[in-house]
Parts: sequence; C-alpha cells; structure tokens
Amino acid sequence: MEVQVFGWKKSADTRKALRFFAERRVKVHFVDFQERAPSPGELHRFVRRFGVDRLVDQDSKRYQELGLRSSQHSSGRWVERLIDDPLLLRMPLVRFGNLLTVGLAEAEWKIWVAK
Repeated sequence: MEVQVFGWKKSADTRKALRFFAERRVKVHFVDFQERAPSPGELHRFVRRFGVDRLVDQDSKRYQELGLRSSQHSSGRWVERLIDDPLLLRMPLVRFGNLLTVGLAEAEWKIWVAK
C-alpha cells in the first residue's frame, strides 16, 4: 500500500497525516507544496471529486490576508489561483489510488489501511 500526501511540512494537519501513515507502516509519497506547486491535473482530480469550495481553506491566514471573502471567482479561476498559491488549500490532500480525502480524515484512512 502506498498513499500520496500533498501539503506543507509546516501544516499541523499535514504532519498528523504523515504520522498517521508512518505509525501504520504505510509507504507515503509526500509532495511538499513549498517545494513544488500542485500540478493542474492532480488538483483537477480533487476539484472534480469535492468541488472548489471544499478545497479552499476559508479559515486560513493567507485567505484572510488576500481579502478573498468578498471575491467571486469561477471554478477555473480558483484552480489557477490554488496552483499559484497553494497556501489557500485545505491541508492535507491525500490520495490512495482513486480514493481521495481533503483535510484530516483519519476514520476514512483507517478503512484504507484495513483493506
């Protein structure tokens, strides 16, 4: 079993996800958005499954700094913005094959590990 975890090393939730899988001896491929921006294809996979509203972290410091509360963007424009500024994403994004999660989802990850 191998999962992909997308996030920031400085994100507490990303560190929790990495620790969750490490404790269960699950091989993790970690993609640090600080080093490499999310690819459009990978981000679209999450957008199709969850929608842009669920991916954007409206409680994040970066969202507040940019004053995005009153902005209206199309879904396509949001994806461009998320690629350019991944700090706006809810962390972590986790993928196991075709299964995806956004944010901490330990209950769902436990089901994955049990398979």
